[in-house]
Order: sequence, then structure tokens, then C-alpha cells
Amino acid sequence: SPSQLRSNIKMREKTLTMETLNPQVKAVEYAVRGPIVLKAGEIERGLQQGQKHPFTEVIKANIGDAHAMGQKPITFLRQVVALCSFPELLESPSFPEDAKVRAGRILQGCGGQSLGSYSASQGVDCIRRDIAAYIKQRDKGVPADWDNVYLTTGASDGIVSILKMLVSGQGLSRCGVMIPIPQYPLYSAAIAEMDAVQINYYLDEDHCWALDINELHRAYLAAKEHCHPRVICIINPGNPTGQVQSKKCIEEVLHFAFEENLFVMADEVYQDNVYSTDCQFHSFKKVLYEMGPEYFNTVELASFHSTSKGYSGECGFRGGYMEVLNLDPEVKAQLVKLLSVRLCPPVSGQAAMDVIVNPPLPHEPSYPQFHEEKSTILGALAEKARMTEHILNAVPGIKCNPVQGAMYAFPSIFIPPRAVEEAKALGMPPDMLYCLRLLEDTGICIVPGSGFGQREGTHHFRMTILPSMEKLKVLLEKLRDFHIKFLKKYSSLEELER
Repeated sequence: SPSQLRSNIKMREKTLTMETLNPQVKAVEYAVRGPIVLKAGEIERGLQQGQKHPFTEVIKANIGDAHAMGQKPITFLRQVVALCSFPELLESPSFPEDAKVRAGRILQGCGGQSLGSYSASQGVDCIRRDIAAYIKQRDKGVPADWDNVYLTTGASDGIVSILKMLVSGQGLSRCGVMIPIPQYPLYSAAIAEMDAVQINYYLDEDHCWALDINELHRAYLAAKEHCHPRVICIINPGNPTGQVQSKKCIEEVLHFAFEENLFVMADEVYQDNVYSTDCQFHSFKKVLYEMGPEYFNTVELASFHSTSKGYSGECGFRGGYMEVLNLDPEVKAQLVKLLSVRLCPPVSGQAAMDVIVNPPLPHEPSYPQFHEEKSTILGALAEKARMTEHILNAVPGIKCNPVQGAMYAFPSIFIPPRAVEEAKALGMPPDMLYCLRLLEDTGICIVPGSGFGQREGTHHFRMTILPSMEKLKVLLEKLRDFHIKFLKKYSSLEELER
């Protein structure tokens, strides 16, 4: 009867509930789009509906999304991708010749000369060749084989694929993954999802977030008791910490990996973002090469790059690549198999990646405009990096290391004991309480340090330096005023000056 049918329908439970959900998915956390950001979205919608807040707009300094913060696209990159997407434009006189040549070449490499066809799983051949040529030039002549280059959907996808290859074993033989703390939460999320063991090594905040080789040995030996450490991840320039590693430090890491038989993953997506005049980007691959053939021909190294950062900031294209060295030939075939299940990365993102590794040359018509746009963007970032450090360090109870590279500041903040107690009572980390109050008072959205990992008893936040100079100055001044008010509310300033 119909009523019986209705009660049967009512009885049906959901198949997928929090109880039946894959527990590894529950374990995943991703702070840069976490609870603070959800709250910021709510406030933003409220503002649009006319709700009253002590501010008129939400300023999102939580995620390294350059275009969302007002950065303009690089003209040449968009011209090439537009020509690839709509080849009829190749007839148009309003596009420069060098852009047409590049687009024509990319289209030649696409099935049916269309961006709409699948590419090979590893990416379009001619783009992989361009990437290898770029790497060779970047590393001043170190050989690069295009067969070791794989295009990926942003760097994230490559990082996850390599981790997937490495994670195996049970109990004491479970794969351990060494990651820097503070880290970019993609790493902890991927490790949780794969049920691998996260091995924290702490960066040295007192020495500008340098990587200390003794700390690597400490973390490795402690972890060996309960898992099998098989891989070490390095982010250089650092995210969220913004440091640029010295060549000596990279040598030490590679020597350590060689000795302990670790696979090395070098996340180098900020390689174009170096601002301190006394710092220089050294690729892990180049340093490995200079350590001699016994290292260069044996250490397994995957390095990652992307369209999302640098000076182009093309996050939405999801373009990226990885270069993987010294992979066992049979394992290499397995990697290609794994990548082929996902068919291929977006071909428009591959085209964008091609322009980044193959920009206009000095003799080409697009060079002057390209050079001007690139230097303006990187020059402004360098200026904003200095201003951010300078303003934050003038605030009592905030200490910020120099922002040598990348696009974030990760200052340590003093949180008074009474605020720590209140956060405990609310069941949240103290810096989460701080960031929530900041958002509610000022409309500024930043990410608590607890989302990236930090030494016990310390508190931080991560903010991007991407807003325009004017907006960033306002943001920093609002942050300063809030911080002083926060200290006054929860303690006396005297405590701080003691």
C-alpha cells in the first residue's frame, strides 16, 4: 500500500554518514580554506545583504591568489592561450607575431590541432621539451632530459602523485614522510589521506626559518622507532615562512638524503619570488649536479613548479610540471600508468606553463611589454615584502622574520595568558581565536599558524603580501591597531614590556 511504501522510504538511512565515511578523509585538514575562510564568506554575504559591520569589505589575505587580489595577467601569456583556444585569431593583426608562432607550435602538438583534445598523460611533447630547455638554462647548463618532465594539474597534483607512489607498508614498515614545520597544509592533508606517517622537522625561527641539519637527524632518528622514513619534502622558497635556502643548506639536505636513502621532493613553485638582495634561488637539481656524479646519478629527486605563483599568478589554469630524476625504469612505467588514469592535465594550463618557460626573448616584438610587466610585479612584491616586515616588527608583541621570498609573512605573535585560557575554553587554538576576532573586528581574513604547524607554545599567523600597496598598508595598520587593542583587552601592556 502507498502508506507502507512511504514508511519504507522514510526508513531508508543514508549510505554515506560520518560513521561510514572513509576515516582518512575525516583526518584531512586544509587551513588556507578552513573555518576562518568559511566565516569570512558568511560575513561577506552579510555585507552584501546590508548587514552592519565595523568595516565595509572583507580583505582576503588567506590564500596566495594573485589575480583575486587585483594583479593583472601577463599580456603575452594570455595572448598565446587565447590564440590556442580560438585559432581563428591567428589571422588577426592585433596579435603580435611571436605570440602567434608560439601558439602555432603548441597547436601542432595537440591532437587535431585543438586544445580540446586529450594530450599524452605526461603532457604535450613540445611543451615538455620547452620545459627541459628552460631547466637547463635556469641551472646554467645542467643537462635536462625532457623524458623526465611530466606536466601536472598545478604543482599539487604532482606532489600527491609522487607521494602515492611512495606510501606503502604496515606498522613499523609504514612509509614516513618528513615535512618542514611550519608546512603548507597540502602535505599534512595528503599524508593523512594516504594514512602515511607524518614526520615533523622544525625550521629555526630564530635564524630566519633556516633548515637545521641536526634537526633533520633528530626527527629521522625519532621516527625510525615507529615507521620507515622514505621521503623528505622541502619547500624553497618557503611557504608559509618565506625563507630562501642557502646553497650550503641544500647540500646538507641532499647529503642527508643520500646517506639515509630518502626520496627528495623539492617544492620550488616560488623560484621566481626572491626579494632579499642577499638571497638567491638555488634549485635542488643544480646543487645535486654540482655535488658530483655519485650523487647526481643516484639520489631520487622530484622537483615541482607551477603557473600559479612567480610573476604570472595564473592559479586558475591549474598548470604545473615535475621533473623526476633517477627513478627506477620499471617504477617510471608505473608512474606513467598512474598519471594516465587521470588522462591528462588541462591542456590550456599546459599552454600557460609553456609561456612561462618560454617567454619573449629580447629580440622579439613582445619583449619590452613583457619585461616591463614582469619587473613591475616582482618589484612591487619586493617592496611589499619589506613594508610588511617593517610595519609588523614595529608592533609590540609581533615579531616577523624578513620575507626573503614567496608571498607570505608568518610573524610570531604574543597572545596573553588570559586569551590563551579563553581559547582553551572555546576548544580552539589561541591563534585561531586571534584570527577570528581580527576578522570580526576588521574584516581581515588571515590564517592561524596552527593550520601550518608551529613549535609548542608559539603562536603565528600567515598573511599574503598580494594586496595592492595601498590596501596592504591599510591592512597592516588595521592589524596593528587590532593587536594593541587585543593586548590591552587580555593583559596589561606592562607584561609585554617586562
